[in-house]
This record gives sequence, C-alpha cells and structure tokens, in this order.
Amino acid sequence: MAPVLEPAAEPLATEVGELAERVRAAAATRTPLQIKGGGTKAFYGEAPAGTPLDVTGLRGVVAYAPTELVVTARCGTPLAEVEAVLAAERQMLAFEPPHFGAAATVGGTVAAGLAGPRRANAGGVRDFLLGATLLDGRGELLRFGGPVMKNVAGYDVARALAGSLGILGVIADVTLKVAPLPRAQTTLRFDGDQTATIARLNRWAGQPLPISASAWSDGALHLRLSGAEPALEAAARTLGGDAIDARAAEALWNGLREQTAPFFAGPAPLWRLSVPSAAPALELAGPQLIEWGGAQRWLRSDAPAATIRARAAALGGHATLFRGGDRTAGVFAPLAKPIAAIHKRLKDAFDPQRLFNPGRMYPDL
Repeated sequence: MAPVLEPAAEPLATEVGELAERVRAAAATRTPLQIKGGGTKAFYGEAPAGTPLDVTGLRGVVAYAPTELVVTARCGTPLAEVEAVLAAERQMLAFEPPHFGAAATVGGTVAAGLAGPRRANAGGVRDFLLGATLLDGRGELLRFGGPVMKNVAGYDVARALAGSLGILGVIADVTLKVAPLPRAQTTLRFDGDQTATIARLNRWAGQPLPISASAWSDGALHLRLSGAEPALEAAARTLGGDAIDARAAEALWNGLREQTAPFFAGPAPLWRLSVPSAAPALELAGPQLIEWGGAQRWLRSDAPAATIRARAAALGGHATLFRGGDRTAGVFAPLAKPIAAIHKRLKDAFDPQRLFNPGRMYPDL
C-alpha cells in the first residue's frame, strides 16, 4: 500500500499569492480575467473572454489516503497524473471524466463538471467533490468542505463549483472521493431500435444488475457490466446479448468518453439533451446516440435551437449546444427566473465585479 501523502499547511503559497495579487489588481481596474488551465474544454460553453490567468503552476497531488478513498490535488495537476496515482492502488475516479486532450487538468474537470459513460450508475462530478479551495474575486482564499464525507461544513458550496465553468473564481485545489477499480468488466451487444432500447434500459434499471454504462447508436446497444466475475456471468445469462472482445470494448467506451468515436466526427452541430430516462424517442432529424440508461441523448443536427429546445422541454428536459453550430441563441438553455436569481446571488457573493470568465455561461454572469 502506498504511503499516505499529508497535505501541506499552505500549499504553493507563492503561486497562490501571485495569483491573488493579479486578481486584486484586476479588481482595482475592473479587468476581466480568463482562467486558463489545459484548455482542452475551451470549446464548451460560450467563448472565453478576458485577460488570461494561467493557473497551471498550481500543480501536484497534495494528499492521498487509499484506505480512506480520498485524494486532494491542485487545480493545474494533469488529470492523467491523478489517474495514474489512483491506478497504482487499483482505484479510480468513478465518474469517468473525459479528458478531450492530454493537457486536461483536475481544475478544468471540476469546472466543466462533465462525466463519462459511468455517470448514470456511479454519479457525477459533484457527487464525489468533498471539498475545495477557491480564490475569489476579492483575491481571498476560501476553503469549503473537508477530506471526509461526514465533514459537511461548506460542502454545498464546494459542490456548486462543479460545472461552474470558473465563473465563481479560481479552484485552487479539490478533494475528491475515489472508488476501487472493478475486478472485471464485460460488454454485451444487442440489436434494436430506439423505442425498444429505451424500454429495455428502463426495465433493466429496476433490477439488481451490475450495469456500469450503456450506449445505443445506429441500431446497436452496448451494455457494460462491472464487478466480480460470478456476478457478471450471472447477469450475462439473464440479459442475453453477445459479448464483444475486451479490446474492442475498451476502444468503444474510451471513444465514447473522449468523443473520438465516429458518431462525434463531422461538422454538424453536436447537441446534448438531458431528459427523463423513460422519455420517448426525440423525433428530431439527425444521427442520435443514447447514453446513461436513456437520460442523455446526443444529437447531430442543423435544426434551429428553438426547435431542439422545445422538443427537449416537451420531454421534461433541456438541451445544450455542446460543440459547433450557431451560438447566437445561447449554448445553455435559458434559466427559469428563480434559478437565474440563485446563480446571480452566487456570482455576487464570490465575484461581485464579474472578473472571472465573463459570459462563459450566461451574458449577465
């Protein structure tokens, strides 16, 4: 077992101090700042704006307790580096975060709030975020949460950073809950159309099956099972389907997570729709891919944003323009007034002068 890394009393005080000075100077002149890490998710959200604020100097795994399933890392730490440390102890980030490039960082992973194929069965980024240190718009260092689940002081604030796209401040470091790697995995293939697949996935969701990912596209459903081998064998007998080669399965799920699969290639705008898992077929033109037991629908379409968002709303969900396309209608679905008011209050509390990543989510944030 690897030794536990103990956190420093004031990690990277010089680097944090320099960033704080830049933030205070920007606040004095009301100069917008664009937080820059690895840049692998710069495509996501509205176009970045402001004077670059490089945070890649805040790097390193600060603490790791394998027996406690907790790791703390600074924002500029490469995601691959953290995953390598965990893999050495047969552990992982259970939300299976996408990299979208070798330069992906821990801070960018939390700020983007994106999760991979395991999301529906394991949870998302915010479900594993135990604590964080934030450099706010006043140049002050704030700490929220702690290294164990029972320490809930400020926990909700830390969770709010997941998916915030950096608009609340610089995420200096984060503490994440980790999980053991599964003992074994197998992937099954089934044929069927959208309607039959959605019904299948929702029926299986109510059964004690070791499902860790699902993906349907072009008439084929792939289902990943994770756990102990006897459990996988029993589940496979119950489910049926055809087992695919382990290497092909790994390529399939990696291609889905990193969006290098053929479905994601090409110039057509890529939409992500979040809907109830039992929602019927989208009935929108364009290639589609279904993930997360039916709750996440990917769509390649040149249809107007209003058309796609209206259909998503009719199904009880919302739509995000994930890549490409005309962004004049906004990348993210408009917020209801009460939710917009909460976002505004959070922004006012942490970044009253609107310094960080202005307009990255919505124009007034």
